[in-house]
Amino acid sequence: MPRDAIPQIDAAALKASISTHLKTSLGKDAAHASTYDWRMSLSLAMRDLVVDPWFAATRDTYEAKAKRVYYLSMEFLIGRLIEDVAINLGVEEAARTALTDLGQDYQRVVANEPDAALGNGGLGRLAACFLDSLSTLAIPAYGYGIRYEHGLFEQRFENGVQIETAETWLSQRHAWEFERPEVTYPIHFGGYVSESEGKAVWHPGESVLASAYDTPIIGWQAQWANTLRLWAAKPLTLFDLESFNRGDYLAANAPESLARTISRVLYPDDTTDEGKELRLKQEYFFSAASVQDVLRRLLSEGHALDDLADHVAIQLNDTHPAIAGPELVRLLADIHGMPMDRAIATARACLGFTNHTLLPEALERWPEGLFARILPRHHRIIELIQDAHAKETGSDIRIIDHGEVKMGELAFIMAHTINGVSALHTELVKETVFADLNTAYPGRIINQTNGITPRRWLYTCNKPLGDLITETIGDGWQDDLERLGGLRPHIDDAGFRAQFRAAKLSNKHRLAAWLKTRDDVTIDPEAMFDVQIKRVHEYKRQLLNILETIALWNDICDSPNGDWTPRVKLFGGKAAPGYAMAKSIIHLINDVAATINSDPRTRDLLQVVYPENYNVSMAELLIPASDLSEQISTAGKEASGTGNMKLSLNGSPTIGTLDGANVEIREQVGHENFFLFGLTAQEVEARRREHGFSRRAIEESPRLTRVLGQIASGVFSQSDRERYAGILHMLYEQDFFLVTCDFDAYFTAQRAVDQAYRNADRWTRLAANNTAGMGWFSSDRTIRGYANEIWKVASPRAT
Repeated sequence: MPRDAIPQIDAAALKASISTHLKTSLGKDAAHASTYDWRMSLSLAMRDLVVDPWFAATRDTYEAKAKRVYYLSMEFLIGRLIEDVAINLGVEEAARTALTDLGQDYQRVVANEPDAALGNGGLGRLAACFLDSLSTLAIPAYGYGIRYEHGLFEQRFENGVQIETAETWLSQRHAWEFERPEVTYPIHFGGYVSESEGKAVWHPGESVLASAYDTPIIGWQAQWANTLRLWAAKPLTLFDLESFNRGDYLAANAPESLARTISRVLYPDDTTDEGKELRLKQEYFFSAASVQDVLRRLLSEGHALDDLADHVAIQLNDTHPAIAGPELVRLLADIHGMPMDRAIATARACLGFTNHTLLPEALERWPEGLFARILPRHHRIIELIQDAHAKETGSDIRIIDHGEVKMGELAFIMAHTINGVSALHTELVKETVFADLNTAYPGRIINQTNGITPRRWLYTCNKPLGDLITETIGDGWQDDLERLGGLRPHIDDAGFRAQFRAAKLSNKHRLAAWLKTRDDVTIDPEAMFDVQIKRVHEYKRQLLNILETIALWNDICDSPNGDWTPRVKLFGGKAAPGYAMAKSIIHLINDVAATINSDPRTRDLLQVVYPENYNVSMAELLIPASDLSEQISTAGKEASGTGNMKLSLNGSPTIGTLDGANVEIREQVGHENFFLFGLTAQEVEARRREHGFSRRAIEESPRLTRVLGQIASGVFSQSDRERYAGILHMLYEQDFFLVTCDFDAYFTAQRAVDQAYRNADRWTRLAANNTAGMGWFSSDRTIRGYANEIWKVASPRAT
């Protein structure tokens, strides 16, 4: 498909297509159609437009015999797709006009689409950005994951406590996917391994089918479309008629129930043995199906397995798909007869591994007994990989060690390249979690700093700012984000700054209206919107934020006539169901909010808001409206972050530590446009070695001592004064993430923020310089790095 052959459709043609789908696909007439019916009809009409570039991209790939990228990830947090697809197709205005002519409101129809519940946080959102960039750059690729029926969970608060309920996004038809019933693979578990004629034979104990569902991912200006292929687990035998006829109706449905469990929920609670088993089965299920699909496609094109790495690049997004390495070895050796040593080398030549953590506990480890019982053949293959590694390097680093199978070590040893996701993170990976393996395989670790797609995270979600950018520097920045640097000369222009402020205020009013409608919460758009939105975890330090909030409340109460900057503290994020400390922190934030928000002395100056069930659609409202970006993780613990990039891109200066991509953001936007505080990664390690460091930090900080005393005395939990005993004990005795040590520096930095915000012109310069400096953080740049340095792939359309 030529580069200028963008699918064209006007409002009249799109209106006709919507009307046809309403009648033939939904079985409705306009007089009786619901918002759901109109949304489905619009989606199907736009999906029709995606199919031609999707098919053309596939044909070009086959004709060029091009190498493909296969991106394996447990999460793809794609959010709503209507606006994404409309923008990339260039039909948004046509869609608005068509729906208006049909008597419908475009925004109401768009808002009817549920977020696809295919992820939790940064890992899944990054994967979604990468798919967008792969398509924009016309690099042949498949994303592989699980088609979760219920995703993570839906979050609600009951008396401030997080309550998890099932996410129901698939209770309605998913408009964008194509079911592929002809694409199924058997996935086996358990059983035993025997030897026959010198070959290992796996005799599984149970099996399910992996069934494919494809969603086309269209790139900018519809030049190319790749595929997100998600696997649903189905039974080999749908229905046990013999049991049914005996009257045992539960047993009759047991095969289907057991299979569906595998693709039902993202990250089931693994604090139980049953939860661990299910998570391991999930990871093997989608990895095995994906690898089988890769080999099937390769062989169907007539390529030899020995040439696998010339045609296939498999990227493991974190340790979840690490089992893909042994599975690929198993298929090459056991099924296709390749000698084991060559199978290991061939698999390694295809595999890349992205490490996303500096937390050793986040590198998955499975009890060896469980692993060997669920995947007996893979257990033996990992032993052989371990032996080959020892022979190659002379290293005594083991994958199976002290009764555990270590997936981080497995992924590292089976990959030809390991990448970190920010400059600081990559260096710390070399020095900490994989120090010994870095010595054994020098040069194998490289950096690829994360990025975000500007199509979704500015052009689509922030139209006021996007329009101003286009008016100021022209079009083309959407797929060449470095052009944002052209804004810098305009920041000195008072008229531009006034327009920039107006764009931000427009977004703040939109968020305020949404909160009022959804939650009956009233916030003042003239106040500073101070935003921390991310997965709730101790290292991300939502706790530091809320403790500083209490201290600020105290200071305002002590000096009610002071020169205070009105501030709304906005939190968003979920805690894992089994993460007791994170859930306690959420409870504390909500308890503090209830107290502060009801205080007549301070409610016009300080407010705490925590909307339930943070997701992509909420982020698309919060990020454009944010004035201040909270990126306050303990230095040395955040791999990169992408929320920090989205917020800065949308004109939200950062208050943060020298952690993850904060380091690079600060360099790009200018040190003077970033509010830095806190210990460095090296200072953090040194402080942890000091005896009693946290108790001493508390004793040396009158503000913090007062805050913790209030929590202990029940100021925020009068019905239960022991409610936060666990948090208090942790802070006094084992404050691993150094909340106490960074508290005073954080409080001081926040007062500098207050002072800067009171000068509207100064703040606008800070915000505009953030937007202007974020060009380097496009996921297009990141994907070019992967393509050139790891995957060795190019677009078939490259000239």
